[in-house]
Amino acid sequence: MGETTAILTPDGLMHAYVARPVAERAPAIVVIQEIFGVNAVMRGIADDFAGDGYLAVCPDLFWRIEPGIDISDRSPGELKRAFELFNEFNVETGVRDIAATIDHARGDPKCPSRVGAVGFCLGGLLAVLTAARTDADACVAYYGVGIERYLDEVRKTVTPLLIHLAEEDQFVSKEAQSAIVSVLGGAKNVAIHTYSGRDHAFAREGGDNHHPADAALARERTLAFFRAHL
Repeated sequence: MGETTAILTPDGLMHAYVARPVAERAPAIVVIQEIFGVNAVMRGIADDFAGDGYLAVCPDLFWRIEPGIDISDRSPGELKRAFELFNEFNVETGVRDIAATIDHARGDPKCPSRVGAVGFCLGGLLAVLTAARTDADACVAYYGVGIERYLDEVRKTVTPLLIHLAEEDQFVSKEAQSAIVSVLGGAKNVAIHTYSGRDHAFAREGGDNHHPADAALARERTLAFFRAHL
């Protein structure tokens, strides 16, 4: 069972869901939401990372639009609202909020200063930008939407970065995937895994595109990556 904390950002207080590990001291992972807010899926992911020994913090990045968004992909009305939020969301302020979350995690007396980030969908893009723009120690992006627009910036980062791409992603074109692999695939600090036959959100448990085997494989790779860098 997690808890709620308040994080000071340059524009005010933002709330976040926090899941704590059993260990007295542990590195932290910022869990970056999809377009559905800090919902049961995101809280479950944070809980899982806590179970793996990490301090997991999931900030409410939609707080400027509407605090406390907690919806799913299971109804047309919720999907409509999710895409409205996606269109209203400001990526620049979102990355600044993630930077504030990283600082907050490092200030936790039980965190020994190393902090990573993992994001899904919209959060996948934000995780890549977190690698490029913040002092995070390692970042993981699941099926990030729009990464191809920032390749010139991202290829300059030295932060360890892991990217999971779904080859049949309906929101990330084949051309975009090719550009991502072409520009970032040769970087020493970047690892890219592609998943044949998988669509967007293949790791979202309970979702229409969930693929248990590849979700488990991506999670194993993510945990190995964080173990190596955090």
